[in-house]
Amino acid sequence: MARVDDLLEAALNRVGAKPPDTATQAQKKSFSERVSQAVAEAIAEELRQRGLAGARPAPPGVTGDTGAERRMAGGIGAKKVDVTWATEESGLLLGISIKTINYRDARSGNFQKNLINRRGDMLIEAVTLHRRFPYAVLAALFFLDAGAARDGTNQRRSTFENAHQRLALFTGRDDPGGRDEQFEEFYLLLLDSGATQGRIKAFAVGEPTKEVAMEAVIDRLAELVALRNPDFYECVNGTIKRL
Repeated sequence: MARVDDLLEAALNRVGAKPPDTATQAQKKSFSERVSQAVAEAIAEELRQRGLAGARPAPPGVTGDTGAERRMAGGIGAKKVDVTWATEESGLLLGISIKTINYRDARSGNFQKNLINRRGDMLIEAVTLHRRFPYAVLAALFFLDAGAARDGTNQRRSTFENAHQRLALFTGRDDPGGRDEQFEEFYLLLLDSGATQGRIKAFAVGEPTKEVAMEAVIDRLAELVALRNPDFYECVNGTIKRL
C-alpha cells in the first residue's frame, strides 16, 4: 500500500469500533468527530512528508506550536479548516474540508438525510476561504458509510449515486477567478468501518464507477498547489519543492 493508505489505516484503527445504529446520538457524534480528526491528522502527515512543511493538524511540537487545526480568516467570516497548509508570505495555499455521514436515518433507512446540510456547510467554507484567498487550492473529502452505495430501492438511487449528482456542480474550479463556492477537487469516499484493511474507496465527484487511489488524490492536490504558485514551488513526483 502507499504511505497515505498506511497512515489512514493506522489512524482509523485508533478510532475504534463503530457504535451500532442503536447507539445514542452522543456516541454517534463522538465517532463521527473521531473519524474526521483521524483522517485530518493522517492527510496532514502525508502532506508534511511531501514537502508541505507545517501542514496542520500535527502532533504538539511538530510544527513548532500546538499543531491544532487552523482558524483561517475568510471573506465572510473566519473558519476552522480541517487540514491546512499556509505560509507567512502566501497565506492559505491548501485547505481540505472533511465531512462524514456514518449512520442511516432511522425513519428512511438510508444515509441521505443530512446530505444537503453537509453540502451547504462545505460550500459556505469554500466561499469564505476563496473570497479571502482566491488562489488557494480547496479540496473536499466527503466520507459516506459504505452502506450508502447499497441503500437504493426501486424508487430511488443509492445515496452514493445521488451525492455524485448533487455535488457535481461544485467541483472543478480550475481558475483562481472561478466561482467561490466551487472546490478545486471534490471527492466522495466510501468508508467500510468493519473492514480490517482497504476500508476507504475514493471517487472524484461525477465519476461514481472510477475508483481513485488516495495517493493519486494527494498527487493531484500537490500538482495544483505548484501550478497556482509557480514562482515559489514545483511539484516533482508528488512532492513539493521550493524554488
